[in-house]
Amino acid sequence: MTLTLTVSDEVRALAPGFTHVAVQARGLVNGPSDEASSALLDEAARRLRERLGALAPHEDPHMAAWRDAYTAFGAKPSRTRNSAEALARRALADGGLPRINRLVDVYNAISVAHLIPVGGEDTDRIAGSMRLVRATGDEPFPTVAGGEAAVEHPDAGEVVWCDDEGVTCRRWNWRQGVRTRLTEESVNALFLLEGMAPHCGLEQAAAELAELLEKVSPGARVTVHAPVAAGA
Repeated sequence: MTLTLTVSDEVRALAPGFTHVAVQARGLVNGPSDEASSALLDEAARRLRERLGALAPHEDPHMAAWRDAYTAFGAKPSRTRNSAEALARRALADGGLPRINRLVDVYNAISVAHLIPVGGEDTDRIAGSMRLVRATGDEPFPTVAGGEAAVEHPDAGEVVWCDDEGVTCRRWNWRQGVRTRLTEESVNALFLLEGMAPHCGLEQAAAELAELLEKVSPGARVTVHAPVAAGA
């Protein structure tokens, strides 16, 4: 079954250039990070350095467009960076990219290599459909604070992804919640690639992601859905 994704009219008005591509996969086999997934992250960092040259991540035109979108809904992009910019900064730092698990490593590598925000959700943990909306401020956001389970709430007007139980990702793609994140036990997943420009490379990135998922999980059923513009 295909998971339904919708973008609210308020978000469309805020960011007319927003587009997204969904990659749905079933029958995945996840596990701890390994040499192969670690190599993908190292290669992604190399590709990022080649792409940026002397630029800092936030100076890339696509990242600049994301910063404009964050500013439009009241976030401070230098404090709460979109996920691609945050990962890119880590990729260029001495410590490099974190190793989480094979599936997360794969989509993080795609995000860094293409400088595109990419998220992964366990579809077995999603309640109903997923919606990109401007928050009321009352929605629950399960997270971890100080090593303990906690429930936060987004700011009123903040752009969030949510399902029928609450927020799954705050500030568009800044921080994912714990409820739907991919764990080593995840077998069915939705990967969401997000763009703020018509030629930011979403389709190429989605095709590469699908190829990698089939490689790390032979036998998985992977479907790439067509790009969707916010104004569509």
